[in-house]
Amino acid sequence: MPNAPHTASRSAQPLEGRRRLVLGLLAAGSLPLLQGCFPVVATGVGASAAMISDRRTSGAYVEDEGIEWKVASRIRERFGDSAHINVTSYNRNVLLTGEAPNETVRSELERIVAGVEHVRGVINEVVVGPNSSLTARGNDALITSNVKARFVDAQRFSPHNVKVVTEANVVFLLGIVTRAEADAAAEVARTSKAVRKVVRVFEYISDEEARRLDNPTGARK
Repeated sequence: MPNAPHTASRSAQPLEGRRRLVLGLLAAGSLPLLQGCFPVVATGVGASAAMISDRRTSGAYVEDEGIEWKVASRIRERFGDSAHINVTSYNRNVLLTGEAPNETVRSELERIVAGVEHVRGVINEVVVGPNSSLTARGNDALITSNVKARFVDAQRFSPHNVKVVTEANVVFLLGIVTRAEADAAAEVARTSKAVRKVVRVFEYISDEEARRLDNPTGARK
């Protein structure tokens, strides 16, 4: 069972179940999510392949999309442009990054996230200060792209298993990984251009569990 940033558990789902869900997405073109309040539109073979290779269950994968949309919407309704908040949900744990105008707003963000269905935990990395500039956000996007590309070049772990978020030159790494995979990902990110700091937001699993999740039919590479 993964060791989450906060105490959490996850259940295994057979690969066949994931494939059935993917086929349903491709056939229907969209999927009602969270009791019909938010439609997730299938984006084609690329997104479907990513879901199959992901270590999250297909249910968690889809719920993460809904959680991000709901949290971002509620924050936007509450604070408008007075705060710049990025929301990233991975296996139902929500990472908040960005800037809040004061500590009161920063604290209220956690209450907003906690009120969203299916959220298991909140990692609040929002800083108090003025909103970042568009130039700074563009630089963060470039850092994220570079780190992802270096993950592929390094060939030390599957890049599908590590999500990268960058804020103010700080790289946050999320995923369901082994300790060795986490160390490799952190090392690659740390040595990437313009990265100021690396923060791990991983759920840790054993090598045996990783093999089981990567090969749910029992096949071994």
